[in-house]
Amino acid sequence: MAKVLIIKLGYSETLDKEISVTSSLGDVLRTTIILNYFKNDVVTWLVDEKAYPLLEGNPYVKRILIFNLESVLQLQRERFDTVVNLEKGPGVCALSDSVNAWRRFGFRFDENHGVAQSYDGAEKVLGLALDLNKKRKSQRYWQEALASMIAKKWNGEEYILGYKPKSKIKYDVGFNWAITGSKWKNKSWPEKNWKQLEKLLKKKYSISWQQGLSNLYEYMDWINSCRLIVTNDSLGMHLAIALKKKIIALFGPNSSKEVYLYALGVKLQAENYPYKCIPCLQQECYQKIHCMEFIKPERVKKEIEKLA
Repeated sequence: MAKVLIIKLGYSETLDKEISVTSSLGDVLRTTIILNYFKNDVVTWLVDEKAYPLLEGNPYVKRILIFNLESVLQLQRERFDTVVNLEKGPGVCALSDSVNAWRRFGFRFDENHGVAQSYDGAEKVLGLALDLNKKRKSQRYWQEALASMIAKKWNGEEYILGYKPKSKIKYDVGFNWAITGSKWKNKSWPEKNWKQLEKLLKKKYSISWQQGLSNLYEYMDWINSCRLIVTNDSLGMHLAIALKKKIIALFGPNSSKEVYLYALGVKLQAENYPYKCIPCLQQECYQKIHCMEFIKPERVKKEIEKLA
């Protein structure tokens, strides 16, 4: 069995150029598809502490290391067969390069310019991350791009979530309405639309508004308690996919083309939007009217009735 190190903290989203110290939990969760290619290996995963619950109990992760000084020093003295680095931060790339390994995938450190570069196989992904026009035109699912970075072909492999929810199904429809992360607040469907949707549904369906915002375990339990999830493009959407819930996913500034729902539901975008900027791939909206306003509650209701 090979010894494999996966470095995915969530500080840089694999297909986006933005880098921060705020972990993108959804990006960590959907990276778990690569575990399908390492099921027979001994996997260590280096991750941000906030994302730990998404990996805890995963049958294909032998060891989870929290990113801190101690784990960095430890890894620099270990030997691995393969290192997969999916972080574009220069410091993390430098750490990845310093780990003793036979084979490397993902992103590396450019010693001459102090920036992230790619190993063979990851050039196209880095190109998408750095060029918004390329990303807007891309027709590849996120999973396809990720698999290509480690010289694999994606054949529908699914997310692997280790956590086993304690809840039972209690609600017909769950409103995953609040964006839990701080990076993409403009992905939110307006609260007034959620309230209007509730009025349209409440006579026929039991409804629950998002719960567990301050506790990731409670959040996963809440999603599991809903038969169908209406959701922004967020961690909650990816958790709903992992938990195999029926899904209505609402998209605005981000590309819906890269998201694969595994036949669990539908993706909705604005209709009759007066501006030609969708998807803008920007964290702030500069138009007079936000594109998310143009996803009408009546349209969402129709899709719920088809799936419920």
